[in-house]
Amino acid sequence: MMTPDQFRWAEALALENLYGDAALRFVAERIRALALSGDTAGVERRRRIADRLEALMYRTSAPA
Repeated sequence: MMTPDQFRWAEALALENLYGDAALRFVAERIRALALSGDTAGVERRRRIADRLEALMYRTSAPA
């Protein structure tokens, strides 16, 4: 079974594969929509995905 952190990495990788260079923009748009609707849990989840996606795309160290 995967941990929540492993799921976030898998989601980030899937988004990178689906959207390529536009993946971060896609996640940012989702974060905005969720924030406007008041879904704080959804915003936090997408932020964690965005952190991992950024690490994948720019090959930086993993987020804490």
